[in-house]
Amino acid sequence: MTAPRVMRIELPIESDEDLRALRGALLAARATELSEIQRRAGRHSYGYGSASARDTMSDEVAAHRRRHDMLDRLLAAIDAATAISE
Repeated sequence: MTAPRVMRIELPIESDEDLRALRGALLAARATELSEIQRRAGRHSYGYGSASARDTMSDEVAAHRRRHDMLDRLLAAIDAATAISE
């Protein structure tokens, strides 16, 4: 496994309302990913589709889980950055 990379992002935030809007958008995206994880995992566990379709569902669940995890990390970074600045 390779060492993780670190990405630094600079994003101008003009107001507390902008920050709340950004956080809300990320939370909504995370909720959408979680919904897709649950929906596709449920379809997979109930045996819908052919074997190849279930393989595709497994891949899709993994992709949604990865996006969900990255959104969690981004939200945690925002929370940590705002805690420092308060």
